[in-house]
Amino acid sequence: MPDAAALQPVLTVSGLHKRYHLGASLFSRRRASVKALEGVDLEIYPGEVLGLVGESGCGKSTLAKCILSIERPSGGEIRFDGIDIASLTGVGLKAMRREMQIVFQDPYGSLAPRMRIGALLREPLDIHAIGEPSDRNRMVGQMLEQVGLRPEHGSRYPHELSGGQRQRVAIARALMVRPKLVIADEPVSALDVSVRAQIINLMMRLRSEFDLSYLFVSHDLGVIRYVSDRVIVMYLGRVVEVAPRDPLYEVPHHPYTISLMTAIPSARVGDKSKLAAVTGEIPSNVNPP
Repeated sequence: MPDAAALQPVLTVSGLHKRYHLGASLFSRRRASVKALEGVDLEIYPGEVLGLVGESGCGKSTLAKCILSIERPSGGEIRFDGIDIASLTGVGLKAMRREMQIVFQDPYGSLAPRMRIGALLREPLDIHAIGEPSDRNRMVGQMLEQVGLRPEHGSRYPHELSGGQRQRVAIARALMVRPKLVIADEPVSALDVSVRAQIINLMMRLRSEFDLSYLFVSHDLGVIRYVSDRVIVMYLGRVVEVAPRDPLYEVPHHPYTISLMTAIPSARVGDKSKLAAVTGEIPSNVNPP
């Protein structure tokens, strides 16, 4: 990773809040709200892989959706290349979305089942008018080869491919528009163990070839340690710890980070005997402590 101190962040999130309002309960007319994000701050620098870890329900996917403007935050600011995303509409928002792409957890659910692979990969080129129309099929074939598939895979449907091949297609589709930032939302958790390493190594290779930054979302501490330059730990919609990868794994500070390290045997931390596990239940984000 380049020296972050000498670079301007490609993405800056400041004081981000997101709440979902619930209906009134049977015994109260007061409407409750789920506090999905509470004052989240983060920065991602060019060429950096920022790992985002936390348990299900901590707000990881909500944060990703807010960054991509799939959902509007309730408060706070998101800046991409210094531009406030909330101020963008129409053509400006479309141009911004070309610079930020996402790879979802489920490679089958994220691909239109009735479209051939070649059409799926050509669609972003047509939407953003990238290249000459006569060259776009060639660009699709080149991208298939870059993700480890053959050009003839372009004539197949998603159900004709394995899970690992479908995720390669999803990665290829995200990269067709040459984005600066890719959000990888649990990109290997739905894959067989034997395939996960292949996909992770592919993404790390493409990071160098395409000069990408990643926000890599996962609950797997082993994966996060392998891919990340820095790591953010989220708990109940808040960032509770952020540090470079090795210091965080060797000497975690926050009690929740410590509990994560002790709960997963495969996590390679320093001396785990010095870490005290945290006990008890995770509280509700409808009524957090």
